[in-house]
Amino acid sequence: MRPKKGPQDIWLFLIVLFLVGLGVMMVFSASYYDTIQSDPFYYLKKQGFFGLTGLVMMLAAMNIPYTRYRSFSKVAVAATAVLLMMVFFFEDKNGSHRWIPMGFFNLQPSEIAKFSLALYLSDHFSKRGADPNDFKGETGKVLLVLAVILGLIYKEPDLGTTIAIAAMSVVVLLAAGLKWSYCFGTMAVGLAGVAVMVARTPYQMDRVLGFLDPWSNAAGKGYQLIGSLYALGSGGFWGMGIGNSRQKLGYLPEQNTDFIFAIIGEELGFIGAGIVIFAFMLIAWRGYRIAIRSKDMFGSLLATGITTSLVMQAGFNLGVVTGCLPVTGMALPFLSYGGSSLIMSMAAVGVLLNISRYQN
Repeated sequence: MRPKKGPQDIWLFLIVLFLVGLGVMMVFSASYYDTIQSDPFYYLKKQGFFGLTGLVMMLAAMNIPYTRYRSFSKVAVAATAVLLMMVFFFEDKNGSHRWIPMGFFNLQPSEIAKFSLALYLSDHFSKRGADPNDFKGETGKVLLVLAVILGLIYKEPDLGTTIAIAAMSVVVLLAAGLKWSYCFGTMAVGLAGVAVMVARTPYQMDRVLGFLDPWSNAAGKGYQLIGSLYALGSGGFWGMGIGNSRQKLGYLPEQNTDFIFAIIGEELGFIGAGIVIFAFMLIAWRGYRIAIRSKDMFGSLLATGITTSLVMQAGFNLGVVTGCLPVTGMALPFLSYGGSSLIMSMAAVGVLLNISRYQN
């Protein structure tokens, strides 16, 4: 019998709307200087459109019973693999094959992979008799599918997203009953693999060296991080005010995408940056609360996967911008410019809100 439906988590809904609204405003502020000679409102109009599209997707997902997605889990992950292979047939951008041109925006399949893999893992490990510790049985096949998806994303190349999705998958497996001893072993192997991949890839090694000592090559590999730190430091406690950033005036690359948080810190200060961090902490709280209170294993695992994916991505981005992690090229959910990231993140939250309607 289907459990009785209740109200959605209004706090999670409002927090996401706040972040999306702030993101549209800050993308406009961060990109205004770059487009002042053509169309100063270019990014504002596009991000506003992405936000409205994401809102429609979120409202629709809120009202679709999450259990219906189970029958599409295998199809979704197969379609994701096809899309990830298709990116290599299109022209690269800055040396990366991550996007499929769709006219008005570029589709980024790795954003779809975050949800499709969470759905696939949740569906499999919520079935009766599924054991995440049985690597010789069905679990081995599931991990093989996971390896194929992660391998395609890494090949783009996108090491940051590969690590984030792998970490999300481990958390879902832990929630499904994976033994901690296996988890630590997997992490050790994963870290060793990342170290080898970084050592064999010159540009990734440059990023690590730039993270360890950005001042050793301030005009080269440390340039972006130094610009980000200047922006955060210049903001002080109250910030320089909306539109008054200096680092966005051609000094900080990717200021409206991967490094949007640096502009937030510069224009809104410690207060504004702290509010953003607190908002993501609230998302983690509400999301895991929904997972714990879910009436079935599938809903619990799916809520865990969605929440972990959002929080993990936010943590990676904030770590990069503040100099705590090497540059990975990962967007800040709900705030960075980009259609695929914003729309998929809001759609995933819609699924999470639907799960919140069926709680103990």
